[in-house]
Amino acid sequence: VALQEESASMAFTLYSLIQTAILCTNAVAVLHEERFLSKIGWGVDQGVGGFGDDPGVKAQILNLIRSVRTVMRVPLIIVNSACIVLLLLFG
Repeated sequence: VALQEESASMAFTLYSLIQTAILCTNAVAVLHEERFLSKIGWGVDQGVGGFGDDPGVKAQILNLIRSVRTVMRVPLIIVNSACIVLLLLFG
């Protein structure tokens, strides 16, 4: 009986997958360019290329981080609040 309860509590569910995606998005959203990214060489001026040049992988990742921080600010607040309420209600 204890083995069944343990395996049921460790089940891979859709909610755990959604929660993982939310946590990863939160992690990207809180990265600060001056405090963290510039220390590892990924600052504001690092991803600048010339006109007509294809952006490299580094520039694309920096654009993705900036976009997530800009676009996902309000939706993340709402989704995080909903997850907290769900966890408080249903455990």
